[in-house]
Amino acid sequence: MNELRLRAVRDPDAPPVEKESEPEVKADGETASDSENRAEAAPLVTSADDTPEVLNRALSNLSSRWKNWWVRGILTLAMIAFFFIIIYLGPMVLMIIVMCVQIKCFQEIITIGYNVYHSYELPWFRTLSWYFLLCVNYFFYGETVTDYFFTLVQREEPLRILSKYHRFISFTLYLIGFCMFVLSLVKKHYRLQFYMFGWTHVTLLIVVTQSHLVIHNLFEGMIWFIVPISCVICNDIMAYMFGFFFGRTPLIKLSYVMSGYRCFVCPVEYNNDTNSFTVDCEPSDLFRLHEYNIPEVIQSVIGWKIVRMYPFQIHSIALSTFASLIGPFGGFFASGFKRAFKIKDFANTIPGHGGIMDRFDCQYLMATFVNVYIASFIRGPNPSKLIQQFMNLRPEQQLHIFSTLKSHLIDKGMLTDSTED
Repeated sequence: MNELRLRAVRDPDAPPVEKESEPEVKADGETASDSENRAEAAPLVTSADDTPEVLNRALSNLSSRWKNWWVRGILTLAMIAFFFIIIYLGPMVLMIIVMCVQIKCFQEIITIGYNVYHSYELPWFRTLSWYFLLCVNYFFYGETVTDYFFTLVQREEPLRILSKYHRFISFTLYLIGFCMFVLSLVKKHYRLQFYMFGWTHVTLLIVVTQSHLVIHNLFEGMIWFIVPISCVICNDIMAYMFGFFFGRTPLIKLSYVMSGYRCFVCPVEYNNDTNSFTVDCEPSDLFRLHEYNIPEVIQSVIGWKIVRMYPFQIHSIALSTFASLIGPFGGFFASGFKRAFKIKDFANTIPGHGGIMDRFDCQYLMATFVNVYIASFIRGPNPSKLIQQFMNLRPEQQLHIFSTLKSHLIDKGMLTDSTED
């Protein structure tokens, strides 16, 4: 393979070059640097012109630089419009979109692995990659459904059984894939097969795990999904081409508007009476106006003594700070990854933007931060999970907890001794 590459780039008029000594061949049929040579010899992949024909004709008189500027801008507006549409359609549609984005990002990164390491001939490996994706999604979605929709799980006998043995089933499915991988090992491809096995699992860790954190954020309330994503979008737009237009529109105003609507601030719940998922609740203190006293030093400057605002607006400052200062490092990481393997974009899915992963490199890092932030500063114990654990206890343990809880409520004055057992 290396000789063919040398033959392709060698000057036909040049004298023949003496053949260098062959590198040491390993027992598995590959030299010590075969895989590294594959990656280093791969040429820079330039994206094909995937611009729609209508835009090509309309922008034919512009230079390639300005043509890309307009194509990127038009597609950006189209994606923002699509973002508003799926928000209007509700959390369930958003969850499906997140799953579709996750699958596409996984496909783009796995395809890069196949191209870089020329691993098309590996037995069963493309099938195994998608099988592991299915296993990991089954595990995460099962955990999510059990945690957030426990009442629905308890109503249906099949779901109750699947929930009870969920982790065992998930491990069994993964174990099957692991055994299939070991059985598919071929002597001359050992090293390459383990390269791709690691590539698949790192991709699952980066893409699938973090996409499920996005879904967890969404179930806490759509505002925890919309504001972080908007922070990254506005940061990207202002950094590229819309700084002049959006620079004077504080994102905190978006937080103020959404905090007043239950559809944005309420978590997703399952309603037994209507057999449907609902987004309706009494907003928590986080989304109620509070009065804050301004320090005297600042009072003399702005002339205000009290300011009324939602506590979530204070949290949104932390979110926007992370999006501006740390979020771009997700993009730097993706850029370094692409340069390491000499590719321009992850794919050609979106004209002017590259692949889906090119647009979500910062979003995944942001989603992880939001999930950790909610768990650390916002969310308390999950009542559904507590009930689930309570239901799995033995009857005498349940009775002991009931008696303890009843005594506690009587001491707090929420129940009286006359309350029937």
